[in-house]
Formats: sequence, C-alpha cells, structure tokens
Amino acid sequence: MIGQCGLTMQPWKDKEVLEIGYLFERSHWHQGYATEAAKACKKYAFETLNAAEVCSIIRDTNLASQKVAIRNGMTMQDKWVKHYRGVDMLHYRYVAFR
Repeated sequence: MIGQCGLTMQPWKDKEVLEIGYLFERSHWHQGYATEAAKACKKYAFETLNAAEVCSIIRDTNLASQKVAIRNGMTMQDKWVKHYRGVDMLHYRYVAFR
C-alpha cells in the first residue's frame, strides 16, 4: 500500500462539499501517483456521480498538494481557517466544475 485517494463529503464553512483527498507515503511523493489518482476521482465524480463540482481542501503550507490540485484542473476559490485540537489552520479550497 503506497497511499490512498478518494472522494468524501467534507464540511466547508456552512455546507458539505465533495472532496478529492489524497495521502501517499513520503517515499512515493513526486512520482505522479497523486495526480493520476486525483484525475481519476474527478472523472468519476463528473461522469458517474454527475457532480456539478468537486474540490480539494488543502493546508496553505502544503504546496505539493496545491500543485496536484492545479494539475487536476482546479483553481483556488476560497479559504477558511479550520480549527484542529485548538490550533487555527488556514486551508484553501481548490475547485473544478463540470
């Protein structure tokens, strides 16, 4: 197992959004796996689920994942500070529309 990628419903501000999430072992970064998997998830969301949009929610400091989202045809639409265990963390929402 080198990692995972898939679609989930995630909270974003006052709604739930369909998100493509990906997480790979560090030894498999920068080999194109995240981009390939994320593109397949986007295709499935649009062609099978008939979703109008899909997003990836990414920490502001995670430049590699932001690049994956851009290669997946997404653009940064908005940002939100999420709270994890008492810590404020800025996140960006990258979105692709059908």
